[in-house]
Amino acid sequence: MSARKANADPPVVRWLLTAVAVLFVAGVVLLPIALILTEAFSKGVAVFTAALTDELAWSAILLTLKTAAIVVPINTVFGFAAAWAIARFAFRGKNVLITLIDLPFAVSPVIAGMIFVLLFGAQGLLGPWLTAHDTKVIFALPGIVLATMFVTVPFVARELLAFMQAQGRDDEEAALTLGASGWQMIRHVTLPNIKWSLVYGVILCNARAMGEFGAVSVVSGHIRGSTNTIPLHVEILYNEYEFAAAFAVSSLLVAVGLLTLAVKRYVEWRTRHG
Repeated sequence: MSARKANADPPVVRWLLTAVAVLFVAGVVLLPIALILTEAFSKGVAVFTAALTDELAWSAILLTLKTAAIVVPINTVFGFAAAWAIARFAFRGKNVLITLIDLPFAVSPVIAGMIFVLLFGAQGLLGPWLTAHDTKVIFALPGIVLATMFVTVPFVARELLAFMQAQGRDDEEAALTLGASGWQMIRHVTLPNIKWSLVYGVILCNARAMGEFGAVSVVSGHIRGSTNTIPLHVEILYNEYEFAAAFAVSSLLVAVGLLTLAVKRYVEWRTRHG
């Protein structure tokens, strides 16, 4: 009896599975996005524009952009260094480092925020020292940056690690054999080989940094015009029954998500055809 080919299933099975997948995605992903955009414009363009140009909304937008501008470059440098070390060298504690990189995936963002409060809060481990030196971490930008950094650590590192392990080190060893210095090898061999994986990791890291809620909610204090990011501002508007304004601001995060998806698809296409 000959083995059946993987693509030899009856057409009805293929159509049924495709229909289930499409309906699931439409109900779980597309419908909520459509509802957000519908509610955002439910009271007209004027209300939508007013919600986005409000002073508190702009403060939240600027804080979100500032946080992402700090977090993403730091996590990019760390992600590249960690992935390179793990993929290229054998050293004691390698598995521990991999586990620590994956830790934010396993820990609830709210718990991560609580950890920083226990460390840097007024009654925390380092709280008295920070107070004595007039340094504020919790309920300020440093706390928001630290919490966001913790949550987004794995994205660049994990994306690069998988690619660099699959790629091997033959090209780099050849460059060193031909007399290239370490920096020349990184600049002319390593970075060109991993550039699209690096871009992919960066855009995922940026999207998560801008949309993070749980950890930032714990360390921010929800101070309007000072420590509210976009997700926190949306929560406050929604709790105050400003639904149109809440969905209008939410549409910014939807736009970031859709832009991230578009760039992701482009990067995947370039990776396949690179």
